[in-house]
Amino acid sequence: MKRIKIIALILLMIGFQNAKSQIYVPEKINPKATKTYEQSIEYLKDGDLIEAIPLLQKSIIQDTNYVDAILSLAGVYGQLKKHDLSVQFYELAKRKDTTYFKQYHLPYSINLAGQGKFEEALAAVNYFLSVPKISDRSIKSGNYRKRCYEFAIKFKQEHPEIGLDFSPINLGDSVNSERSEYYPNISIDDSLLVFTRRGEGIREEFMQSKINHQQYGAATFIKGDINNEASKGAITMSADGEWMIFAGNFGKVKGFGDFDLYISYYTPEGWSEPENLGPNINTDFWESSPSLSPDKRILYFSSNRYGGVGGKDLYYSVRQANGKFGEAINMGDSINTAGDEYAPYIHPDNKSLYFTSDGWPGYGGADLFIMRRDKDGYWGLPENLGYPINTVNEDAYIAVSADGKTAYYASDRSDSRGGLDLYKFTLPKYFQPARTLYVKGKVFDKKTNKGLPSTIELIDNSTAKVLMKIQTDEVGEYFITLPTGKDYTFSVNRSGYLYYTEQYSLTNLYADSTYKKDIALESISLNKVVTFKNIQFQNNAFELLPVSLIEIDKLYQILVDNPTLKVEINGHTDNIGKASDNEVLSNNRAKSVVDYLIQKGISSKRLSFKGFGATKPITDNTTEAGRAKNRRTEFLIVSL
Repeated sequence: MKRIKIIALILLMIGFQNAKSQIYVPEKINPKATKTYEQSIEYLKDGDLIEAIPLLQKSIIQDTNYVDAILSLAGVYGQLKKHDLSVQFYELAKRKDTTYFKQYHLPYSINLAGQGKFEEALAAVNYFLSVPKISDRSIKSGNYRKRCYEFAIKFKQEHPEIGLDFSPINLGDSVNSERSEYYPNISIDDSLLVFTRRGEGIREEFMQSKINHQQYGAATFIKGDINNEASKGAITMSADGEWMIFAGNFGKVKGFGDFDLYISYYTPEGWSEPENLGPNINTDFWESSPSLSPDKRILYFSSNRYGGVGGKDLYYSVRQANGKFGEAINMGDSINTAGDEYAPYIHPDNKSLYFTSDGWPGYGGADLFIMRRDKDGYWGLPENLGYPINTVNEDAYIAVSADGKTAYYASDRSDSRGGLDLYKFTLPKYFQPARTLYVKGKVFDKKTNKGLPSTIELIDNSTAKVLMKIQTDEVGEYFITLPTGKDYTFSVNRSGYLYYTEQYSLTNLYADSTYKKDIALESISLNKVVTFKNIQFQNNAFELLPVSLIEIDKLYQILVDNPTLKVEINGHTDNIGKASDNEVLSNNRAKSVVDYLIQKGISSKRLSFKGFGATKPITDNTTEAGRAKNRRTEFLIVSL
């Protein structure tokens, strides 16, 4: 409050509203003001901006015509991102001497843009570029800012639906400190925040804060060997909470050179000793800012290795059947630029990728972007998150909660405890990821309970296309996203075992929630009877509906993988109607399945069919629910 009163007093004393332009003569400045100003410069040389402010204010009070002191104070407020105060003092200096102020139109424009006044900023920088005999460096800087302001004006015109309601909330003293905090990562159930904190010298610490009813617990060191090494950096947590992947510079003994990516596993005693992810990921260049897809199948990261598009590029690596990550692949020049792309964050919806770039058009410095993967698996072009999320300053390190509504990022805003702090804000709907269900569980042998590495497919029922195909980990555990708004078939396959399928109708299920589904697979055995879960026919007809082919194709694959296997397709009905008609209908329905398999290439010698009508019910026919269960199609393994 005292500082605000001093600023108001300064502006009142020198007639902020009525100051008239005059010629500024530095030689005529009060010597006392000059001496005070020189004292403030010593603080500024050491980077002590806060300590310099009272001295700059005092020097202006001692001589209200001291334009250099006014300009210096405007510059300090600009560096502290107090853009409103910076603009006020720049405008005051301009009114004191418009000629002397000419070359200050560039920083003035930056602070106007910091307030979101991009049209005024553009006018100011255009004036700056018209000043004669400015240096080539100044022209380059001016043209860069001009492009930024023009982008901002155009973006606002093209995106009227994106409002300016932006109120980032500092996560407070429980999370933030006088040191910098950055690289936030949030668990899928929004119960744990992990991040990096700058320590002494090169040391960086991995921290965590438990979240309870949107209250952030006191940040503590992440336990285990993960924090032993000093030189660390960005960190990401797997959606299931079992893995941490992070960047570390541990020297040639443990690494390949510069920063490498390492993995640590959760144990009851804490996080395990980090393991280098190996030469498919790491090089003797810089690798950092990892982000792991929710199914743990794809690792995204940034590297400045030789052969990229620009400085730092985004790469990805797909985890192989043996559990190791494959060769890193550059994401290409439709994403990477001649500048730097880093800090990727793949949302749990598995198709919204947020990242930081200074190479794409933006507001200045580095901006935050989003790109989305379409239904065919191709990435769209990056989209700037717009003002006021992005500003004239560097904006980086974003993470988004599972429900897509809350975003976290690092910034050194004016209310920072020191350096970069972590903030949260409501993400505009335009940039929110898809609403998604999350299913996790384990695939295991029904008899032995042993985990089974298996292939899991997510199939769109309306198109019968595979939307997602993942491999469980080495012990059969999986995590898969199910985008809402459609019906899907969830299929699990493993050689030597019967397939598993289940339909997911997501219309009425609550999105942004995690469901657990453990799946027991049965080995292929003689005389085993399997009921199709999703064979559908028209009422009193035997023509297969398209959705039926999804499951029949799984039987087809079993027959391909086991070339000596023979099966019998059996059809059953309820007891409604004549027994003879039901027998014919069930026989024709079974035959339809056989005909489809023969058409796909399976030998007729390996297939047979039979209709039983209503003679073999599995439950009571007195209710519709019971009759629905009795209307079924099965296959019987008759020979191995």
